[in-house]
Amino acid sequence: MEIRMAGEILAAVFGTIAFSILFEVPCRYSVVSGAVGGGGWIIFRLASPVCGTIMACFLSSMSVVFFSRLLAVKRHCPATVFMVPGLFPLVPGITVYRAVYHLLMDERALALENGYEAMKSAIAIVLGIILVFEIPQKLFSKHR
Repeated sequence: MEIRMAGEILAAVFGTIAFSILFEVPCRYSVVSGAVGGGGWIIFRLASPVCGTIMACFLSSMSVVFFSRLLAVKRHCPATVFMVPGLFPLVPGITVYRAVYHLLMDERALALENGYEAMKSAIAIVLGIILVFEIPQKLFSKHR
């Protein structure tokens, strides 16, 4: 179990780094973005068995955005440099794929179930982003 989770974390880190390169994030921020994405995935994996997938998406997206805002102040760059790639591992891509697959196979009940699950995950991610961005910027800055 620990080896599988370590593999997932490494995949999240390297996937986030690759996504940051794809989005042309400056190279000096790519590894840090990878750490943010890996940290978000750790929180997702630890929270999923306790509180379910949707709440885990919410909590992990909050952590990704929180650390992105902290790092943005420390590194003097926009928070989106870390946030957009850092959220990459949380995107419910396989669930969307399954929804479309079942839709094409004319299995409407399974398509609806997967589509609904993907939508709930996406909304949880968005709510996590909004909640953390409502925290005043002065709480993140060095000079309060």
